[in-house]
Amino acid sequence: MPSMPNILYIHSHDTGRYIQPYGHAVATPNLQRLAEQGVLFRQAFTINPTCSPSRACLLSGECAHSNGMLGLAHRGFSMNYEHHIVNTLKAQGYTTALAGVQHEARGPNATETIGYDEFLGAPQVAHVKAVEYLDNAPTQPFFLAVGFFETHREFPTDPVDDPRYTLPPAPLPDTPDTREDMARFKTMARIYDDKVGQVLAALERNGLAENTLVISTTDHGIAFPRMKCNLQDSGTGIMLMLRGPGGFTGGKVVDAMVTHMDVFPTVCELAGIAPPCWLQGASLGPVVRGEVEHVHEEIFFEVNFHASYEPKRAARTDRWKYIRHYDGRTKPVMPNCDDSLSKDVWAAVGWADRKPDEEQLYDLVFDPNETNNLAANPVYSEPLAEMQGRLTAWMKRTNDPLLEHGYVPAPEGARVNDPDGFSPRHDPLPVWEYHKHD
Repeated sequence: MPSMPNILYIHSHDTGRYIQPYGHAVATPNLQRLAEQGVLFRQAFTINPTCSPSRACLLSGECAHSNGMLGLAHRGFSMNYEHHIVNTLKAQGYTTALAGVQHEARGPNATETIGYDEFLGAPQVAHVKAVEYLDNAPTQPFFLAVGFFETHREFPTDPVDDPRYTLPPAPLPDTPDTREDMARFKTMARIYDDKVGQVLAALERNGLAENTLVISTTDHGIAFPRMKCNLQDSGTGIMLMLRGPGGFTGGKVVDAMVTHMDVFPTVCELAGIAPPCWLQGASLGPVVRGEVEHVHEEIFFEVNFHASYEPKRAARTDRWKYIRHYDGRTKPVMPNCDDSLSKDVWAAVGWADRKPDEEQLYDLVFDPNETNNLAANPVYSEPLAEMQGRLTAWMKRTNDPLLEHGYVPAPEGARVNDPDGFSPRHDPLPVWEYHKHD
């Protein structure tokens, strides 16, 4: 086996932490087995809870306004592709291949734009093509990205799980429609888990598991109201499991806060590669080995563009979450929530007219669902000032355009919805159409 580990990067759409290993009643036995063999991070977060920026943050190791991916790739946004992890790995002798979804570039030459050596097949057959790749003695070391459409909407309309006995996710009310919606999600999660299981079985069957770091994650929270595209933990909290050499074995559970930006430095450490100068995360190795209790005392989040412009930032510690909206909006940006049965439940009782608070402060110990905003309560002026200071300092360190311009400019040609309008979907085409040539 080569001294540098192979890397198998498996990623889904819109799954959050709603899988079996995180304690949810969502049947994902293959992901459960992966967790029991590897390391599960209970407090893992995306830096930007929207599709393209989230992936760009993981794959560049830097936040969205540093890597350039301020919005969705298929809507005209892009990143600094020289900073993409595949190019660092290729320079060290890795072969790189992509099966299925990537959401970092657009167009018929997207795979080449990013830097992959080979594109194996579309999202619908990503698991099949990944299995074929692993069955045909790939040149090692390799970086294989396997991107799945699941669990992006639309969900199957004939759920396996009975909606009558399904619990919708907090903070949604328990109604027939929200139960039906969640039951459909759970069915799609089962489909995803089966496909992942086929890829992992091929890895083991071909004797590659021992020297392969498996990275299993998703981009952001599930596509329900106040989750995806939101800076509460319900939007930024993601599944993250690693299995492979370097101590990522044994069914360990890590409670320290970690982020997608920590994946790139971790790969560098395991492969013996000098970390590039632009990385903003930290290797997960020390916390997994028990050398330190934490790799971060604070983490930060942002949203700029999704279907519509919605600039907001957040800072988080173990105890506190501070969120700030920067566009002075008096109504929620409805196009940034995917249309769904659950969205209809809130919309029917006036959600579109509920003014979002410009500043929000939450005590994550007493209010883990972030429903009681303490920002205007003078009793909490000290933690509010502390979190405001943390956020401002980060924005200065990273040259956040909100500080320089007061807004985040969109690139020429980018497509952005009217923030006050309802769209039939948050995107005009099924998501796989954006990747059919990638």
